[in-house]
Amino acid sequence: MIPDFARLFDRPIIILSAPRSGSTLLFETLAEARDAWTIGGESHQIIEGIRSLHPGSGNVESNRLNAAHATDEVVRFLRSNFARHLKDRDGREFFRHRDIPQLRFLEKTPKNSLRIPFMDRVFPDALYVFLFRDVRANLSSMMEAWKAKRWVTYPKLHGWGGPPWSLLLPPGWQSLDGKPLEEICAFQWASANRFILDDLQAVPRKRWTAIDYQVLLDEPARVVEHLCTFAGLEMDNRLLSRVSKPLPLSRLTHTAPKPDKWRQNEKEIETVLPMLSEVEERLKALGYKRS
Repeated sequence: MIPDFARLFDRPIIILSAPRSGSTLLFETLAEARDAWTIGGESHQIIEGIRSLHPGSGNVESNRLNAAHATDEVVRFLRSNFARHLKDRDGREFFRHRDIPQLRFLEKTPKNSLRIPFMDRVFPDALYVFLFRDVRANLSSMMEAWKAKRWVTYPKLHGWGGPPWSLLLPPGWQSLDGKPLEEICAFQWASANRFILDDLQAVPRKRWTAIDYQVLLDEPARVVEHLCTFAGLEMDNRLLSRVSKPLPLSRLTHTAPKPDKWRQNEKEIETVLPMLSEVEERLKALGYKRS
């Protein structure tokens, strides 16, 4: 019998974002909270290690998962597998300290932008942090990720004739075969943000908050204090020290940041911006604005 661990996970904190939106930086920052526990990175292998949840298995064709995919057996397996890999900021392993009755689990995987109903079944009291970024900078970073081939997720995607698939796999990806890279990335960005916006409507407002990546960079102490208050995390001296100065680069930084770096892909990005206006308008209600 797979252990359930239902009582272990107290209000897990799940970061939601499109790929390359700064979620790794936010994750690494919040992971410095004394009461935060993580698996150290993203949960691709844990979730997609369940064959029925892996794209191409015959059960799902994309990273979109709904509540029906979270069967009782799947829920028990995921909770158990997450518990098996949990560590705190000092590297203390949960499985070596089984006397801990409850803990605060912090999770970050951009594919979860397509899985909110599923994750809400696995963790019914989860809290969500929706991180969004300037569309131009976000698209440029996604395009560079595809070109770098460091973020290949499905190297042999059946029915796909383009370059090895990178980043998340939204429903409808088949229609992108033969399209230019900027359209592929625009579709990924719009899908991730649209699913987040739509699915959060079914989540009580007190269980989610939204922040702009640029504001996180400009005012890390204020943003992290807000998130700690929202999530009930302790902001001790170690975390306070981290956010009292400019945040360090995340471990997944591809190239050093600089103002208007997106302009290296400006011509291509400008062609797809009109098709993203509807999602941008919806994000404005949450405080989004182009830099």
